Amino acid sequence: MKKIILTAIAFNLIFVNCKKQEMKKDIIAPIAEKQPTTLKKHGDVRTDDYFWMRLTDAQKEAAIKDEQTQKVYDYLNAENSYYKESTKETEKFQEQLFQEMKGRIKEDDESVPYKSNGYFYIARYEKGQQYPIHSRKKGNLEAEEEIIFNVNDEAKGHDYFQLGGLSISPNNKLTTFATDTVSRRQYVIKIKNLETGEIYPDKIENTTGGAVWANDNKTLYYTKKDPETLRSSQIYKHVLGTDSAKDVLIFEEKDETFGTFVTKTKSKKYLVIGSYSTVSNEYQVLEADTPNGEFRMIQPRERDLEYDIAHYEDHFYIKTNKDGATNFKLMKTPESKTEKENWVDVIPHREDTLFEDFSIFKDYLVLEERNNGLNKIRFKRWDNSEDYYLPFNEETYSAGVHGNPEFDTDIIRYSYNSMTTPSSVIDFNMKDQSKEVKKEQEVLGGKFDKNNYVSERIWVTARDGKKVALSIVHHKNTKLTKDTPILQYAYGSYGHIVSDGFSTTRLSLLDRGFVYALAHIRGSEYLGRDWYDDGKMLNKKNTFNDFIDCSKYLIAKGYTSPKHLYAMGGSAGGLLMGAIINMNPELYNGIIAAVPFVDVISTMLDDTIPLTTGEYDEWGNPNDKEYYDYIKSYSPYDQVTAKAYPNMLITTGLHDSQVQYWEPAKWIAKLRDVKTDDNLLFLHTNMEAGHGGASGRFDALKETAEEYSFFLMLEGKLKK
Repeated sequence: MKKIILTAIAFNLIFVNCKKQEMKKDIIAPIAEKQPTTLKKHGDVRTDDYFWMRLTDAQKEAAIKDEQTQKVYDYLNAENSYYKESTKETEKFQEQLFQEMKGRIKEDDESVPYKSNGYFYIARYEKGQQYPIHSRKKGNLEAEEEIIFNVNDEAKGHDYFQLGGLSISPNNKLTTFATDTVSRRQYVIKIKNLETGEIYPDKIENTTGGAVWANDNKTLYYTKKDPETLRSSQIYKHVLGTDSAKDVLIFEEKDETFGTFVTKTKSKKYLVIGSYSTVSNEYQVLEADTPNGEFRMIQPRERDLEYDIAHYEDHFYIKTNKDGATNFKLMKTPESKTEKENWVDVIPHREDTLFEDFSIFKDYLVLEERNNGLNKIRFKRWDNSEDYYLPFNEETYSAGVHGNPEFDTDIIRYSYNSMTTPSSVIDFNMKDQSKEVKKEQEVLGGKFDKNNYVSERIWVTARDGKKVALSIVHHKNTKLTKDTPILQYAYGSYGHIVSDGFSTTRLSLLDRGFVYALAHIRGSEYLGRDWYDDGKMLNKKNTFNDFIDCSKYLIAKGYTSPKHLYAMGGSAGGLLMGAIINMNPELYNGIIAAVPFVDVISTMLDDTIPLTTGEYDEWGNPNDKEYYDYIKSYSPYDQVTAKAYPNMLITTGLHDSQVQYWEPAKWIAKLRDVKTDDNLLFLHTNMEAGHGGASGRFDALKETAEEYSFFLMLEGKLKK
């Protein structure tokens, strides 16, 4: 998409009648025009001066912009220009950071090959290229390489490009693939013949990207999205060579609080349609050999009944919270009797251990658990002759099972890393317990030595007595004093756990004297499912309080001071940033809020916006007055008041489908209008991207360099 150039007329529309101006080297900050819109609910009246910034997809995609669209584009471009001009002094440093980060990466890198149905699959990068090359080798790694896709070629001519949804047919001759060139996660599915290279005319639009083959090699199933809300709502069946307009609707999820998807069991016996919400699930299955048959129900949905399924021999194995198993347990049921009354325990519920996931192999059941915040991988033979855990030695780390499509094998692949240890991919023999490191992440540049960095996990007592884990890492020469800069990060929603992992880019901060502190606050499942439940709905403020209490701890212990404490979060973590600066702005010198979910009450009241209806059980439904009042009491946009705020950089993407661009745009406009300080306030909108930012690996590094330079600028470290 071509960028719109700011016109003189639009410039006057934006800057006329400025209440006040921010100045940096005589650069004038944009002041958005106010057009008051009255919003009423439950007898409460809100006035939104910047409601006019909302554009529909049709307005954004129109070749000729209407007056409102042009005004919005002009405002976003004016903010971008202000940000660029105000930070001009950091441009050389940003380039230095970018080259430094890029220099640590092995540019001609490749993934560890994994085996599936007789082929080894590989993703590799060539030096200087932004995107991967997907290939395979038949039978062994010495075989001739077959290029499936060179994504660099596919991405030519696009400002944004994502390729995904690779699904190989059972006979290994065909693959589906999906592309997104807008960054709204609406994928177009196509089919490629891997023997001839032909791209078939079959074209399926507005999908999630994933597709699943039946065992006949010609029938595939996929998920379509609602074109307005982008909810994954329909499962279709497509037969190779037919017009996709005539595809058969197999299932429609009519409950707007649920989404749906289609997959296949590892045993390859069943096609599976899943329906999901925050608090319940439902599954239907069909033998993959009979694609024209009817799906049958495993267990009908019930509120607060969560379950996931896998197939092994003549049973379904089920991870579930049935019978009050808050941290989940493993059960099984015969293929022919799948209702919950027939489920029996395999691994019972434990109060101190979160059961996260499981993998099925011919001789072994592999369990992924979490105890006291740390990953555990457990191996149990089906005949019960063995039951043991994989040992891990570091105080804090991240480990997980991944990429194991083969069923009849004793080898399981897992990954391991920590805040000081680069990532490794390891093959573990479950029978003789031997390990083979298949790949260790290389950190190039000649300067990295893991012994130069130290990490620890601190337990902070929150205001209500709960213990919150705070994982920190820094260079061994960095002393923790009131003058030490600390970047505190967290997410804290949807049960998502931010792992204590390694980052090559983060070294650019650590080597310049920064401490990185990761707060495992409520709203995640770090300490089990209760830890999540205690940070959502009417308990959401615990998330914000935990983060603030960690900040106060760091200051009280003399690890840093408000002049040197920084915070960052993205998406729901951006909401966290908005909440903490409304509650305790005096604690922080600088904040980055990336794609921040800050207009919570208005978004959750609008069921036409993507993701809204499916998140009532995360945030609450504000159509209920109790939730309306509670959400409004912390919604960052609604709680902006006339006071001093920290230095701030806010980022967004014009095509973001998860947090619409207008939320941060409105937020910065309101902040700039009412705040009482002279601190920096920037909005940077990526006019070609969405929620995940840039698609190319080097472009993503440039965004990180921008973010780090903001913090380093505030610390006066641009020349170091």
